[in-house]
Order: sequence, then structure tokens, then C-alpha cells
Amino acid sequence: MNFRKIKDKVFAVGVQDWGRRLFDSLIPLPDGTSYNSYLLQGSEKTAIIDTVDPAFADKFFENLEGLEKLDYIITLHSEQDHSGSIPLLLERFPNAELICSPKAKDLVVEHLLVAPEKIRVMEDGEKLSLGDKTLRFIHTPWVHWPETMVAYLEEDRILFSCDFLGSHWTTSDLFVEDDPAVIEAARRYYAEIMMPFRSFILKNLEKVKQLDIDLVAPSHGPIWKKPEVIISAYEDWSSERVENKVLIPFVSMHGSTHKMVDYFADELIRLGVKVELFDLAVTDIGKLAMSLIDAATIVIGSPTVHVGPHPFVANTAILANVLKPKARFAAIIGSYGWGTRVVDSILGLLPNLKAEVLGAVICKGEAKEDTKKELTQLAELIAKKHQELGLIK
Repeated sequence: MNFRKIKDKVFAVGVQDWGRRLFDSLIPLPDGTSYNSYLLQGSEKTAIIDTVDPAFADKFFENLEGLEKLDYIITLHSEQDHSGSIPLLLERFPNAELICSPKAKDLVVEHLLVAPEKIRVMEDGEKLSLGDKTLRFIHTPWVHWPETMVAYLEEDRILFSCDFLGSHWTTSDLFVEDDPAVIEAARRYYAEIMMPFRSFILKNLEKVKQLDIDLVAPSHGPIWKKPEVIISAYEDWSSERVENKVLIPFVSMHGSTHKMVDYFADELIRLGVKVELFDLAVTDIGKLAMSLIDAATIVIGSPTVHVGPHPFVANTAILANVLKPKARFAAIIGSYGWGTRVVDSILGLLPNLKAEVLGAVICKGEAKEDTKKELTQLAELIAKKHQELGLIK
């Protein structure tokens, strides 16, 4: 039995995945992750909130050793890193009822092959009594799937938030207060997963802020002992606030685009604009995503490969299009050998980017004096736009 006490009759029974370095075959995990599961033992009923990735089912059941009764299995979100061990848990406790949101029912049936008669749905605001403990379910769609909900344990004032307000972080500590490293991990998590749903997040934060919360217990990362820390961070990240910052993701094959980027960055810095450069040949896309959260301007630097953008640039444009950053302005710089359609190709990959396109500076071969003049003019235009937003004092 490995029940780690959170509050009276409320325990953490999940697992730490110290070695995982990639999520969804896409997202870098420099600090691993955890699959949090919570055991609630009421005076009449016992419930488990979320399970673990199926690869860790054996460890999960070691943690549950000695548990003789389970009435409810609650899934707040149907993705397999939380729900994947539900079929095994139902085999162990065949009389348990599976609790989910109405929109999750079909996903649970289709993804996990759970019999529909085993499932009980919870409407928004509906309560489930465990005797002396009461769970209230609050629908929080699109953080980050349409069926997501959170659960609020009224008597103990714990918000079980699943992916919402979480972090990919491994630690032997059960709780965190305001550790900057964990906040940075939460920022990375937000950037990679939650950023496309900013408007939904703000609406769901309003629901959450109406609750009297002592603890936020997510399904990834440690439990927040100071809920206001992560909630206020999410409010800021999801707001319309941008910084006096130009993000420049770029690739250079023979050095000419790199020289343009260096010259352009120096001009921006001279004008009082902060610059963050990401060489896409070696960059951590998680850090790039974090920079996208509040950059006022994105300038993509690309050489030309068979008249189109470099594949790394194309992949980054697709990623940015998915993440839907709140950047206000965008531009493209780059070079080519004998012909190019790189600007049209990149813009065609960014239909979701609502930024004002300020132009493009594309040169043949090495950047000459006229190209440098164009780069200076583009830098001056960006600085002017930032000043008009009040970002440069």
C-alpha cells in the first residue's frame, strides 16, 4: 500500500515517470512527467479520480495494494495518459461505476472499449456523495479536449483539475508552493498544450475562481498549495498582454540567412526591442512555444529549398499555426539561390495567425547593402509598432 496523504482520507496514488523525454511523439519533456491519481475514501463510498498511463499500470496497482473496495472510477479527461488504466481497474473492481462528463462517454466507449452500461455521466454542477465527502463536477471544455471537466471536493476544498493548471514535472515532493522551476514547467506545459484554447481557458478560470480552493491537484505535476500562483499565471498567459519582444525562429544552410538574422537582431536591439533567436536545427520546441506566449512580433528566417521554405521552418510554421499565439505582428526574412516562393509558402501555412504582416525581406545570395537597408527599415517599423502599443517607453 502506497497511499500518500493529502488530507484526511484523501490520498495520492499515482506514479512518477522520471525517464520520459517525449510526449505525444512531439513534445520534449526535459523533466519527465507524472500521472497523478487520487483516492478518496468517504464514510460510505470510495472513489479514484483518474488513473495512469497503461505502461505504469503495474506500479499503479502496487500503490493500490490493500484497497478492498472501490465504488467509483472518475475520469476527468479521456486521453490515455489519464484514462488508459481504467479497463484494468474495472477488471480489478468489476462493480465500480465509471463517472465521466456527457461528452466523454462516447470517447471512453470508443477508446477504452468500456461497456456503456458501466458509465454514469455527470452534468455541469452535478454532485456525487461519498458520504461525508462531496464531489461537485464542473465542465471545463477545451482545456484541452471538448469533454474535460474538473472535480471540486467541497469539504476539503480541493480542486482536481486534470490537465488544467498542470505541469510536466517529476518530483518526490507531493506539494509545491511557488517554486520558479515548477512554474517554468507549468509555463512550458501551457505553451505546448493549452495556448490554442486561450479564450476557453479564461472562461473556465472564471468558473474556478468562484470556488474556495485550498489545493489544486492536477493530473500532471505536484499539488499547488498556493492556488493563486498557478491561477494568476494562467490568467496572465491567456490574456492579450504581449511583451516588447521579437521572436526569430530561423534556419540557415550556407550562412547567408544567419547573417541576415544577426544583422536584423542587432538593429532591433539598437532600437530598444528585446530579441529571442531560435536556430531551428537545434532548438527545443518547448522553449520556442514558451516564447510564443507573449512575443509581440514573430519574424521567420528561412533559406529556400526548391523554391519553398526549409522543412524545419515549415514544421515550425505549422506548429505556430496550431498554437495560435497572440503575436500582433509578423514578417519573413531569408535568402535564395536561383528562385523562391518562400514568402507565399510560409504565409499559406499560417491561416490561424491573426498578426498583421509587416512585410518580407528576401535576398538572392549574400545580403548586400540594399538588403541591409531593408532589414533596418523593417526593424524600425517593428519598433514603431511596439511603441504605438506602449511596449517601448
